[in-house]
Amino acid sequence: MKRIVISIILAAVTVANPVSAKPFPPHIWPDLGVEAQILFPNQGAIRNFETDGNDGLWLEDRQRRWYYAEIAGGCQELNFAQAIGFDTLGSPRFDRFSAIIVDGERCLVSSLVTSDKPLPRKERLKLREDIKAKGRDVVAPSN
Repeated sequence: MKRIVISIILAAVTVANPVSAKPFPPHIWPDLGVEAQILFPNQGAIRNFETDGNDGLWLEDRQRRWYYAEIAGGCQELNFAQAIGFDTLGSPRFDRFSAIIVDGERCLVSSLVTSDKPLPRKERLKLREDIKAKGRDVVAPSN
């Protein structure tokens, strides 16, 4: 009988004062470009990715934090990938010792660092074109 009364009182207190009434503040990285790791990537810890040509990709975790993974030597089909796999080599974390699988090709990760959210694709492509155009305007000195 005492157990029933105690459980009713606890239920009433819980309903009156919910623990999750205050929303959590958004996560802000203290430093960008710091080596990081993502725990349990094969169990839904990575919710989104955005490619950076064939050289790397941005990854977003469940808490909406962004990381940049640089690919060693590039990955041929990465720019056109609709889905990717994560090879952690038996470890429960995705880090610089892991790899990604794109269309059956295994691409090694050389670094995984904290990052800001990437610019939209159109803006990134325009920045690349601007940099290339500036490079064409530079004239090599002659002797």
